[in-house]
Amino acid sequence: MQRTASAVWNGSLKHGFGRLATQSKVLSDTAYTFASRFESGEATNPEELIASAHAGCFTMMTTALLGAAGFTADKLETKASLTLEQVSGAWTITTIALELHAIVPGITAEAFATIADNAKAQCPVSRVLNAKISLTAKLG
Repeated sequence: MQRTASAVWNGSLKHGFGRLATQSKVLSDTAYTFASRFESGEATNPEELIASAHAGCFTMMTTALLGAAGFTADKLETKASLTLEQVSGAWTITTIALELHAIVPGITAEAFATIADNAKAQCPVSRVLNAKISLTAKLG
């Protein structure tokens, strides 16, 4: 499987603007700016998209591992909070905190914690990132 995405930037770093697009058209001419990336602007930014990808990937991996163990979740809800900060003068994604809230009939807290930890380790997005990834997983 291969997917593509594209970015176009016009103007200077601080006063210009960019547009993002994805092959699936989920993003199509989607704005991003210096302010949305490094301040509190309203448009998207690459880090927000990485957090979204991580939340989606982790949640699907958790679903797969639950199924392999004989469980089906009624609901899995994941929030990924990504931190971008200066490290030795370079902007760096330093952490991603995953918060999983789950309703999984019949599973023990211990089995759930093991599956969630394995999903964090096995998720392809987790494996590509060079950041500290934490997980808080809650049943019920």
